Amino acid sequence: MAELTPADSLIDDELLALIRSRAAIHDRENTFPDDDLRDLTAVGYLRMLVPTAQGGLGFGLARVAREQTRLATAAPATALAINMHLVWTGVAKVLLDRGDESLVWLLEEAAQGEVFAFGNSEAGNDLVLFDSRTAADPLADGGYRFTGRKIFTSLSPVWTRLGVFGRDDSDPDAPLLVHAFLDRSTPGITSLDDWDTLAMRASQSRTTVLDGAVAPASRVFRKLPPGPSPDPLIFGIFANFEILLAAVYTGISQRAVELAVEAAHRRTSLKAGGRPYAHDPDIRWKVAEAGILHDALPPQIEALARDVDELAPHGAAWFPKLVGVKVRATESARLVVDQALRVSGGSAIASSSELGRLYRDVIAGLFHPSDGESAHATVANALLGPVPE
Repeated sequence: MAELTPADSLIDDELLALIRSRAAIHDRENTFPDDDLRDLTAVGYLRMLVPTAQGGLGFGLARVAREQTRLATAAPATALAINMHLVWTGVAKVLLDRGDESLVWLLEEAAQGEVFAFGNSEAGNDLVLFDSRTAADPLADGGYRFTGRKIFTSLSPVWTRLGVFGRDDSDPDAPLLVHAFLDRSTPGITSLDDWDTLAMRASQSRTTVLDGAVAPASRVFRKLPPGPSPDPLIFGIFANFEILLAAVYTGISQRAVELAVEAAHRRTSLKAGGRPYAHDPDIRWKVAEAGILHDALPPQIEALARDVDELAPHGAAWFPKLVGVKVRATESARLVVDQALRVSGGSAIASSSELGRLYRDVIAGLFHPSDGESAHATVANALLGPVPE
């Protein structure tokens, strides 16, 4: 995955520097980066995965992953928040590429400026997409009424369309997981102002309370039985979510390497007669270790994203590949930032330190699906088979 040059990217160096200059402010003040969103929207960033036929830029997932890595080098929380919109447009594109037009309307609305967010995560639901603690009650006209509590709703201050799912138990013998979209103006939706965290503060991933919020029949787009499903919707969500998440944390990793190099050249050793730490063998080892860890990530993301774009027939191997790239990216980025901190010295713990902020932001990678336990279970099942009942 070659780095995008300013000439290739939607984000030129001037815009990247501007976004980087704002990141510390939004982190310190715990505010959503409306200014970043405005500038990124102006260059077409939210339309990247929308095909040209629907009014978008027609980029593939591999290109978008590179763009997200570049953005995350400047403002990881901005990139993480926008990921959620990009994932939904990516899901719609995955479905369309495979002959399913059920979310073409989403692509068209994204091209018109609507902002899409995820209202799927729930506290205590370690089955993620395979079950829900939110009630989805069917209405006579085919719509559904959703009641529940969703956490980690990135883009909370600005989304206009919220993807949700819940469990329909109206037939106890055949429960269904119902996927639908809610409009911002729908009664029964409350976004709590409860996002005050250690990491990824500007993402403003607040809790969303659904109290009988109604999705009309036209916005109910999937009904699936609980449990793992071969439905392309589930593949589309996992593929786009895991790959774009890996891209964001790889951006953190890339920036940490850059900062480590800068620090090694800037810092000097009194013990060594004023020579830069870049000449010290221990520091050189730490910078090299960070570089080695980082360099493995971009090619993996590029290859897997291209496979999604090109409809590669990985079959059951898709899910181990997807959870693997997410875990490798988030865990490697954490180790890279740790080495960069060691190179930079005590100044990195200052509240104004960019590297200190990256150290906090990279911790959030531990908690995104798939987490380490789930990912290892998925890969173990692929390699060893399931544990007998």
